Amino acid sequence: MEVVLKGSNNIGIAMATPSGLVVPNIKNVQSLSILEITKELSRLQQLTLANKLNPEDITGGTITLSNIGAIGGKFGAPILNLPEVAIIAIGRIQKVLCFADDGNAYPASVMMVNIGADHRVLDGATVARFCNEWKQLIENPELLMLLMR
Repeated sequence: MEVVLKGSNNIGIAMATPSGLVVPNIKNVQSLSILEITKELSRLQQLTLANKLNPEDITGGTITLSNIGAIGGKFGAPILNLPEVAIIAIGRIQKVLCFADDGNAYPASVMMVNIGADHRVLDGATVARFCNEWKQLIENPELLMLLMR
């Protein structure tokens, strides 16, 4: 029942397999380029499909991403995988009718995101600010170019 502060961000990616859910993680993601992240994700996917993940590949995660939308899920109630501090369930994109401030209707693509967090480490306001910033980056991917190393 202790909190361990880590000096790295190791992002777990939930992957469904015939044998059940597996969550390998990309280590030190804060130090990787987008191409390096893509390469590591591909490596982990191949090892997962071959059922050849090493213990190092599935331990040490700090946060998990679960794309429930890939299997048709719209929203969920993600359960924290301790000792990680957060889990994000990403739902499928849906076309919905939205309304502008002036009352005019327009179609929009909407994706539900649900986050579970360890409140010993992350307070709700921090999680809400993260969600708002992430939403901005998803809606405006060109902003990612400004943040690339």
